[in-house]
Amino acid sequence: MSKNYQNLAMRAIKPFSLCALVLTLTAPVQTLNAEELNLQPYKASYTAYKWGDDVGEANIELSKLNENQYSLIYTSKVSKFFLSDKRSEHSIFLVHDNEVVPSQYFYTRTGTGPDKELKVSFSSEGKGAISVDGNQAFEWNGEYDNQIYRLDLAKQLAGGKKSLTYDFVNYRGELRQYGVEVIADETLALPFGSIEAVKVKLIRDSKKRETFAWFAPSLNYALVRLQQFKEGDEQGDIKLKSFEILE
Repeated sequence: MSKNYQNLAMRAIKPFSLCALVLTLTAPVQTLNAEELNLQPYKASYTAYKWGDDVGEANIELSKLNENQYSLIYTSKVSKFFLSDKRSEHSIFLVHDNEVVPSQYFYTRTGTGPDKELKVSFSSEGKGAISVDGNQAFEWNGEYDNQIYRLDLAKQLAGGKKSLTYDFVNYRGELRQYGVEVIADETLALPFGSIEAVKVKLIRDSKKRETFAWFAPSLNYALVRLQQFKEGDEQGDIKLKSFEILE
């Protein structure tokens, strides 16, 4: 096998996810209460594409555990040529005073290349602490985990916000900050069907990566598409295939 072919294959399967993003924004630095937090449980399925080819699938499920406790699970499984990537993110969080409060976050990755596991715990005792893999790593100052920012983002988009800033702990256990900027309203043709969506861009320090996400007002601002580029090369594109409201 030629070295050029190997490089092409590795670029084809390089993971994108609401992970490297997964969507990857998270907790607001400033609280902007304009709308009620609507946490209707749901399950969404997506088709994953690379260079226009169907390479796998992704799923997001929001469920209620008890009166104030919820679960948000993201999974993806993609393959291209002889390479594969399987990921899972699981957030357990609470809701207090119309705000999402992170509790625990679990991340796993298997497939071609090194496997990875991560556990992050958020403690509100005292000043608060963030424990990464059992070690207290940071003071907790309101950061979210790697994915539950989307729940706050849905509320802010419904309230007409155009620009937001989020602090979070990413899937590597690192503190990060990103911005979210509304770009436009668009009509998307998805496997799910035609749907109106709000397009946003993820603003980060790195100029090498560009990430765009679309959220549908008719589905309570659920994610319906996610597309990522690195140095102009598409890393991946997931598009909504099915959406189900859960009891």
